Amino acid sequence: MRLPVALGLAGAMMLGSRERGAVPSDAGRSIESHRPVPLPAPRSPLFNVVILSAQTRGLMSALWVENNRHWDELADQNTLTQLLGTGKPTQREYLGCLVGDVAGDTLFVRRLVHAKHLKQLQFAVAGDCEGIERLVGSFHTHPYRADSAGHALKERGLSPMDLKTFAAAPDLVTMVMWDLDSLDAATKAVDGSVRHPAAVQIR
Repeated sequence: MRLPVALGLAGAMMLGSRERGAVPSDAGRSIESHRPVPLPAPRSPLFNVVILSAQTRGLMSALWVENNRHWDELADQNTLTQLLGTGKPTQREYLGCLVGDVAGDTLFVRRLVHAKHLKQLQFAVAGDCEGIERLVGSFHTHPYRADSAGHALKERGLSPMDLKTFAAAPDLVTMVMWDLDSLDAATKAVDGSVRHPAAVQIR
């Protein structure tokens, strides 16, 4: 956490109490000792390849199907009840935590675990991955939404808000699914900048 550093008024009052024109012997040391020190930019491990285990990829697909199961059962629903989460649950977004490690130039995503304090709504999801060992990132779903004719609307890929949230987080990778055979990912460069889209290999 960055803490603001400021010169205190007490030092200025002490200087004002001296004889006008006199330069205190410790003035340079006092000012130097209070000078703000810039913090280094956040850095990420160097990796150029992302490998997702086939088992974890299969679990992602299963979770997407489970949470997208009732996307078109909206005949007796309205937008307000969906936004408030007070109506019948139909499609729901899902949030999970990605566990893995970096070896050489490769980020290995080995497991997916449920986010803690998971709260799923029609158009949003909340939760956290606090305290999960070997955490490397997050995964979430974009379920289908129904248009006025009952056709599926798909939110393809990571949204601008997804990327903004990822940029502010310490995660190394984030992934999203919006269809059974879909996957979009973003990663962090060494300087902390976001790389999107990022290629993912399934093994």
